[in-house]
Amino acid sequence: MAPHAQLDAAGGSTTRALILLFALFLGAGHASSQATTPASSGSQKIKALYDAGQWSDIVRLVPESSAEPADLELYRGLALAQLGQYALAERALKAGYLGHPKDARFLTELAGIAYRDKRFSIAKLELRHALAINPKDDYSNNFLASIYFLEGNLEAALKYWNRVGKPKLRDLEYDPIPNLDPLILDQAFRFSPDMVWTRNRFLTTKAELASLDLFPHTFYELQAQQDGAFDLVWHDSQRSRWQDFKWATIAPMLRGLPYLSVYPEFYNLNGKGLNWLSFVRWDDQKRWFSSELSAPLAANPKERLRLYFEDRNENWNVTSRILPFSDSPAGFNVRRTAIDIGLHSISSWRWQSNVDAEYSYRNFRSLAGIPQAAAPFFTDSSAIALRASVEHPFIRFPERRFSLDAALAGEAGKFFSSPLGKYVRVEGSLTADWLPQARGEDYEMKIRLRSGGTAGQIPFDDLFMLGFDRDNDLWLRGHNDLRNGQKGNAPMGRDFVLTNADIEKVLFNDGLFLVKAGPFVDTGNIYDSSQFFGSPKWLTDTGLQTTVKILGRFEFVLGYGKDLRSGNNTFYSSVSR
Repeated sequence: MAPHAQLDAAGGSTTRALILLFALFLGAGHASSQATTPASSGSQKIKALYDAGQWSDIVRLVPESSAEPADLELYRGLALAQLGQYALAERALKAGYLGHPKDARFLTELAGIAYRDKRFSIAKLELRHALAINPKDDYSNNFLASIYFLEGNLEAALKYWNRVGKPKLRDLEYDPIPNLDPLILDQAFRFSPDMVWTRNRFLTTKAELASLDLFPHTFYELQAQQDGAFDLVWHDSQRSRWQDFKWATIAPMLRGLPYLSVYPEFYNLNGKGLNWLSFVRWDDQKRWFSSELSAPLAANPKERLRLYFEDRNENWNVTSRILPFSDSPAGFNVRRTAIDIGLHSISSWRWQSNVDAEYSYRNFRSLAGIPQAAAPFFTDSSAIALRASVEHPFIRFPERRFSLDAALAGEAGKFFSSPLGKYVRVEGSLTADWLPQARGEDYEMKIRLRSGGTAGQIPFDDLFMLGFDRDNDLWLRGHNDLRNGQKGNAPMGRDFVLTNADIEKVLFNDGLFLVKAGPFVDTGNIYDSSQFFGSPKWLTDTGLQTTVKILGRFEFVLGYGKDLRSGNNTFYSSVSR
């Protein structure tokens, strides 16, 4: 979802239309507030004075007292507001609410005063409290949804609009029209005239379009029409095609040059959503080649078929990590080749799953300083593996811009060389993400908890590893995995637990470059029942990290990490894959 600034950039007329629409909502709200039939002749008289615009007479006739009927206290507050005495009006409405805590009209009118004073957070709070009393109130739901939409929080806006059967879509437009098979787009949006655009449909569409990996920037604009319906305009920034041969296409391919790597990537071949992504690294210590083809299955963005191949040839130095520690050098070379076929499925935004089957072969050579008892870890073997994973947004509070996502992955396989055999691996995660401000992404806080374990005899290349490594996402950023360019300097083992906590602040953003920076804390531990690997003590790292995103297509990470246990300092850098 894009911030409101981007919506304005797409068309200021939309904002004006929304403001007009919002004014209509306010008018409807006041009318509904007055529609309650007074319970006494006194209330009828006050209502008549209000309709006649004799607001001063209402203030004179209705005393400031919590003992008055709800209608009279409400009219007193409304009259003071019409006279421009907003502080007194707010005080009167608050007193009325204290005397009549089940009457949501006081809260709704308090929200209107707060909105007029640009106290949007207070207005939203009052409206949420009003809806807790009367969840189906049209005016309050419309009012609250309009505020969220004007703040750029489309998900929260849809949550409350949907309660009253809005917004109804009249037309769907693409700006610009993507160079993609129209059938794929049609199946992603599933648009039909006069349909109510629900939050579930919006989030599922976002998930399906994201799975195509073609649109790094998108945002959704609702254009209000005079008949009360909306036109939905989807603004997209599509990845450059290889045949365009622009610098925006070439630069991302060369982003790994500082690490002796390139990323040959070709998106949307033949306009069918077919992506061909490759990676080549010619570092003498850790050569790697991989290539992946993926495309929607039967032009349906809900399902994406993937075919992957990799070949790795790496030198490892585990002198400081194989237990018991020894001064003698310990290392080896490993060659691993694998081919994998998988299917990514999106049943809805709430559930996404992956199923994969892999065949692999590894070959260990030039072993030195490895204890004889640890030899099973370095057994040459081929293997087959079946993997399944599921992702589920566990909690979403769009009003607070908070989400908690859960993921679970399992793997079962068999090695065909003794003493290796059958094995099982399980890994799970919980990720909390919070944007504390009402709009924009100036601040962001993330906490991710992960844990994993393995049962059965496995080779060295299937161990988990905690530390900074560009090929590994279990970052413990005060522990650099490389020593003299060779891998093996980070803790490894069969089972682990890891928590990463980050706070980021946007320092610069001009549309081409986005710079974020902030502190982090990583903490966890890794275990191994063989006693040859693992960490004897709990590990905690902290430091500062800067992320530079270029063109919205790739990003560089620069950081400083400190191991609080040993006191070692680490400077690290990476580029997104």
